[in-house]
Amino acid sequence: MIGIGDLYKVVEAMAPLYLALALGYGSVRWWQIFKPAECDTINRLVAYFAFPFFAFQFTLHCDPFTMNYRAILADIISKAIIIISLAIWAKCSSKGSYCWSITSFSLTTLTNSLVVGVPLLGAMYGPWASDLVVQLSVFQALSWLILLLFVLEVRKAGSSMMEVIKVANGRVNGHGEMATKDPEAGQGTEVVVLPSSRPSLCSLMKVVGLKLALNPNSYASIVGIIWAVIANRWHFELPGILDGCVQIMAKTGLGMAMFSMGLFMATQEKIISCGPSLTILGMALRFIVGPAAMAIGSIAVGLRGDVLRVVIIQAAVPQSITSFVYAREYGLHADVISTAVIFGMLVSLPVLISYYILLGFC
Repeated sequence: MIGIGDLYKVVEAMAPLYLALALGYGSVRWWQIFKPAECDTINRLVAYFAFPFFAFQFTLHCDPFTMNYRAILADIISKAIIIISLAIWAKCSSKGSYCWSITSFSLTTLTNSLVVGVPLLGAMYGPWASDLVVQLSVFQALSWLILLLFVLEVRKAGSSMMEVIKVANGRVNGHGEMATKDPEAGQGTEVVVLPSSRPSLCSLMKVVGLKLALNPNSYASIVGIIWAVIANRWHFELPGILDGCVQIMAKTGLGMAMFSMGLFMATQEKIISCGPSLTILGMALRFIVGPAAMAIGSIAVGLRGDVLRVVIIQAAVPQSITSFVYAREYGLHADVISTAVIFGMLVSLPVLISYYILLGFC
């Protein structure tokens, strides 16, 4: 049963995030410490340094041999339902959009379970529930965040290559051919290139693969879970000097991400810059569609009782802060994601408690 002390622990975990948010907002809007052009640099610092260490730090301390793999299978099924639904919408609907499918996937599936879910579900159901939430958070870092990174890189690379093709096609001579230098054919060798309307899949994947190889977010969690397997199998411990190096960077992750979000808010005309309709849509995807998909996946694999309740409630915790950092880095609906993070954390307590009460009757 949830008591006042349990609620205070959740508020205690959330309050520092809002302090970082307020400091970021004030440093641009009130004190003019940072110029708007400098804000993207700070977000890049978070994306390429703080978050990889944060992901590595919390995955390397998990125990892969004690994970609830049935709950993880339920998570996979629920995400598959969402991905298939969004793909059909993007392909078949006149209002469908690849970009909005990416954002909708983020809003529906990616949660900030470590900050809100661990203390709250631990108070609701006990320590085992907190452990299960951590396990699902680790799996999120290993799979869904990397998948998000992949599709964002595909979008970015595809857009860049389309711009190059448009420029190249604009230079085509009257015969529909263009002379260009081929670096692989030898220096100074000219070849004829026919105009194309879209990049080839092979060339696109080469660009995306190179970008992911250079991005530490794509493998930080994987390295962490590999170490976790080795450490738990043969009872190793990370050397103290390495652990200290990881900890000092990992601790900056969430705070700097919220600070970056405050910087972003300060550069917008309104605090809720995406408007009321998109805010309501984001809340519906976060607190209704996501838990509903998780309920379907959980029932499909046979989860029952308190385990079923825990996985449904953890699917309704506020929006992942990492999703905002990625949205801003790749320039895709950062206003919508930031509103989902900020407003979602404000309304999450009553929403999650309502789920707890309603599921208690099931």
